[in-house]
Amino acid sequence: MNRLSFSRFQEVSHTDFFFIHRSDSLDTTDKNLFSHVTLLAALSSLQPRPNVYVSRTKTLRVELIIRAAGFGGEAKNIPPYPGPNRMRDCYCTVNLDQEEVFRTKIVEKSLCPFYGEDFYCEIPRSFRHLSFYIFDRDVFRRDSSIGKVAVKKEDLQKYHGKDTWFQLQPVSADSEVQTSKYQEIKLKILLSEAQLGCGSLLVSGNCCQGLPIVNGQCDPYAAVSLLGLSRSEAKKTKVKRKTNNPQFDEVFYFEVTRPPSYTKRQFDVEEEDVDKLALRVDLWNASNLKFGDEFLGGVRVPLRVLGQAGVHDAWYFLQPRENGGKSVKVEDLGSLRLNIVYTEDHVFPSEHYTPLRDLLLDSANVEPVSASAAHTLGEVCREKQEAAIPLVRLFLHYGKIVPFISAIAHAEINRTQDPNTIFRGNSLTSKCIDETMKLAGMHYLQVTLKPIIDEICTEHKSCEIDPVKLKETSLSENLRLYVDRIFNVITTSGVRCPTVMCDIFFSLRESAATRFQVDQDVRYTAVSSFIFLRFFAPAILSPNLFHLRPHHPDPATSRTLTLISKTIQTLGSLAKSKSANFKESYMAAFYDYFNEQKYADAVKNFLDLISTSGKWDQKSIETPIMLKEGFMIKRAQGRNRFGMKNFKKRWFRLTNHEFTYHKTKGEGALCSIPIENILAVERLEEESFKMKNMFQVIQPERALYIQANNCVEARDWIDILTKVSQCNRKRLSTYHPSAYLNGHWLCCKLSADSAPGCTPCTGGLPANIQLDVDGDRETERIYSLFSTYMTKLIKMQEACGSKSVYDGPEQEEYSSFVIDDPQETYKTLKQIISAVQTLEQQHTKYKRDKFKKTKIGSQ
Repeated sequence: MNRLSFSRFQEVSHTDFFFIHRSDSLDTTDKNLFSHVTLLAALSSLQPRPNVYVSRTKTLRVELIIRAAGFGGEAKNIPPYPGPNRMRDCYCTVNLDQEEVFRTKIVEKSLCPFYGEDFYCEIPRSFRHLSFYIFDRDVFRRDSSIGKVAVKKEDLQKYHGKDTWFQLQPVSADSEVQTSKYQEIKLKILLSEAQLGCGSLLVSGNCCQGLPIVNGQCDPYAAVSLLGLSRSEAKKTKVKRKTNNPQFDEVFYFEVTRPPSYTKRQFDVEEEDVDKLALRVDLWNASNLKFGDEFLGGVRVPLRVLGQAGVHDAWYFLQPRENGGKSVKVEDLGSLRLNIVYTEDHVFPSEHYTPLRDLLLDSANVEPVSASAAHTLGEVCREKQEAAIPLVRLFLHYGKIVPFISAIAHAEINRTQDPNTIFRGNSLTSKCIDETMKLAGMHYLQVTLKPIIDEICTEHKSCEIDPVKLKETSLSENLRLYVDRIFNVITTSGVRCPTVMCDIFFSLRESAATRFQVDQDVRYTAVSSFIFLRFFAPAILSPNLFHLRPHHPDPATSRTLTLISKTIQTLGSLAKSKSANFKESYMAAFYDYFNEQKYADAVKNFLDLISTSGKWDQKSIETPIMLKEGFMIKRAQGRNRFGMKNFKKRWFRLTNHEFTYHKTKGEGALCSIPIENILAVERLEEESFKMKNMFQVIQPERALYIQANNCVEARDWIDILTKVSQCNRKRLSTYHPSAYLNGHWLCCKLSADSAPGCTPCTGGLPANIQLDVDGDRETERIYSLFSTYMTKLIKMQEACGSKSVYDGPEQEEYSSFVIDDPQETYKTLKQIISAVQTLEQQHTKYKRDKFKKTKIGSQ
């Protein structure tokens, strides 16, 4: 999960993203392992990692974190439409069980659609299947499903890092329970003697957890049947309205006969025909539509499980209806390409990581830095990016990222012989700076580039200048105007550059200028190789990867962005011979427009500003930037004393200035909440309104209750609203997790609507880097990497010993390691191996104890 492989249609240097999620509970109801799941799913040939984190509660004992990435770039051999046209307009959805969390754009008139989109999200709940559905758009009727790919959670590891074509499977309403959320039925079955000739079967305690939401609600009821060779009795429960966790609390009796020859007084299950019977419980969603009730899943329990005790109490997964689906030839549905990357981490309490964490955090103080634990991680990992991702987050969390990067950058610069090759390789320094810019500079990119990128993608102006591709005269004027505008917004944005980036650039500039005193431009190129080549240029080229656009641009716009990116990259490089940077003659000719001293001066002024160790404040940004928008359902806020507080669908918009909602997109705001008036943004307990995916935006006088379309969207809105309001002076420390209804708070029962909150607010996000990092989680990730590459650690130890006692030519098998001080490096390696072995023992003990306590059938 380390490299972003761009498709052959794009021209770009490698870029990387990362994703992880901390679940909020342990000991959940999954017998496969121990905890909730986090998923990154993408429909693309790309493999990005987003930079979204959520803080965990420190009181957790241990938990399983699962990181996953799924990509489906294209489908092929989709069956043709039954008509003269034969082509289809297809789109693909990503689903957690039956809940859609992402939808691609529509690829028109194709039977082999290529989407080229990516999707990443944080999954705030457990799931059974990661599913991908292919739909055919129908303008006049409901869109029809063509097929699906459903991968079980426990099977994700099988496809780790593999590019795989999956056969599309048929979609059937009866089989869809296979992709439903973790669902359970609890049965208590008692067999007792009523009289000498027969007994009775008692079924009670029938409850479920996490039934799927169908058409926005769930009104379930259960049908209980006793099945046998010559009997099929069925009884129904009452319908439970607006809940997907029903508790039916009804008791059903079924008569059970026994052979006439039976003479024993004690009723013995084994000698009856009971073992030929089975109990079936089917869950249905009561529907008011003409299509009838919808099947949610069922459980079939053979009565022989009662055994001698005559009692059975267990949880089950709901299953699809037997023989419910129509027979469809799988090969007729086509296939979908996916690439899944999947890892898992068990995170212990903080004290378990103290030895390894302290060793890592002291890396900046070790002389030489190549003998430090953090640098050693970069040496043993197969890809530098593997090491850079957790290291940057760990050092950011503890406020030590600048001294660490300064130390490793200084060492790399001192090893560089030619100033023209400075930071050109994929070194640990380069990857760490890349990762820091992604985390700290995402808002900076939004403010600087998003307005002009939106305009380019909306206007669809042709900017082609390649004579081979042109059908008319050159359109270089359009391209020149775009380049000029983007160049200007970048070079005038220095005051907005995040402080942590400025401090790192200052360190790079000073080290480069000291090392290469003869070259006057090296102080600029050391910085421009990051801010232009690795930050602005990739964001212009692929704006969807940097959250600047929701979808990958169309081919024509993508071509325009490629040409702009190349030009901006060259403008920022300050190379001596600009035309030589282009392989294409038409690009060299186009660049002559910008071969003026004013452009070089603007770049140098910008680089001077951002490489000064100043303390610019992002709060100085005055331009309103649209951060997120979309339809959601909100509850009336109760400004009027009388009137119903009902729920209505509204169009919500969030900028860095205000949070508003409108009747429809484009109309005036019905309500505007200034960012400084947002005191907290928290989830709302489902019991408040019997509605899922709700959250609350708390203001000084009232709370706005909002329902998102799905769990991922709810998490995204909560995250971004929390980020933009993080620096508000009056932010709350406590809140009410439930609503104020019927004259009291449902959570604490206090009657005053102004009563202080009863629950601590969740952790905030540092304003400067817009990210909250869990140091324990990152240390666990680093431990996992050290454990994976233990063989290389031992080999590096041998290399240290060899260099210490042998002064001759370096042995070839050890030449891949950077070892400046063998004795200091050997001492660090010994400490690393000791800390890793201790954690391995703790993990082994935890897994063993957990396995002993896990009982199949228990919740």
